[in-house]
Amino acid sequence: MGRILITDFMTMQTVSSGGDGEIREFLMTDEDFAQIARLAGELTGIVLGDHKRNMVYSRIARRVRAYGFTTFRQYLDYLEKNLDAESTEFINSLTTNLTSFFRENHHFSFLKDTLFPQLKFANKDRKRLRIWSAGCSIGQEAYSIAITLRQVGFPSDWDIKILATDLDSNVLDTGRAGVYPASHVEGLDAALVKRFFLLSRDERSVQVKDELRDLVYFKRLNLLESWPVKGPFDIIFCRNVVIYFNKDTQRILFDRYADLLPVGGHLMIGHSENISGITDRFESIGNTIYRKVK
Repeated sequence: MGRILITDFMTMQTVSSGGDGEIREFLMTDEDFAQIARLAGELTGIVLGDHKRNMVYSRIARRVRAYGFTTFRQYLDYLEKNLDAESTEFINSLTTNLTSFFRENHHFSFLKDTLFPQLKFANKDRKRLRIWSAGCSIGQEAYSIAITLRQVGFPSDWDIKILATDLDSNVLDTGRAGVYPASHVEGLDAALVKRFFLLSRDERSVQVKDELRDLVYFKRLNLLESWPVKGPFDIIFCRNVVIYFNKDTQRILFDRYADLLPVGGHLMIGHSENISGITDRFESIGNTIYRKVK
């Protein structure tokens, strides 16, 4: 449905309304949305269907507001002319960063009870462990992996690194700092919080302790571009990321992940994701946990 222009004669500010009658601050036409979707696809591979229109409006409106523009068209014209300078902020605005410590906890239970003990034995001669958190958001997934590693207890002479990558440079800064609202750890065991986090004086925030931060390396990476990583990785987490890509892109990504894992290496994906019919290089071992077979 088209957009309806409404003028507030008290402020002389033009706003727009969608078919649901919601009054909006800026005009976003169908053509504007199509251009945003095209740019998102070209820059990130993210597929923005029409059902994402409200989400796109709310997120890109922040950039329109930041520049003092009055329409999406003004911002998009600016973006096209200044793509090198503005594309990062455009991408940061669109990417979704829903995360929490030990989200989808069955993966971490599998690490703690099964996979880390297995790798502790299998890699005892090399004393090396590599894990990749792809689409790490603000770092809570990577730190959850690090906590689980510490709980299992690998010897101090092991070479252990967790690579945490994301498209959004802002969330990577948060991850590096390792500072979160205290509410983010409220559901965790009190002994675990005491061991791995420092509570601020005002008790409003917590900081991840250095023994975890020293394990995690944050890097910006676009999954659709070249990957400056060599591997091999023992484990790759890519959870709730590929749902934003089409099937062809998913097939390419899973194939590239397989190339960076040894036979027997593990891939963790999100609860709403499925690789069946997309790749035959992994076998399912249950609970969205996959093992590379070729």
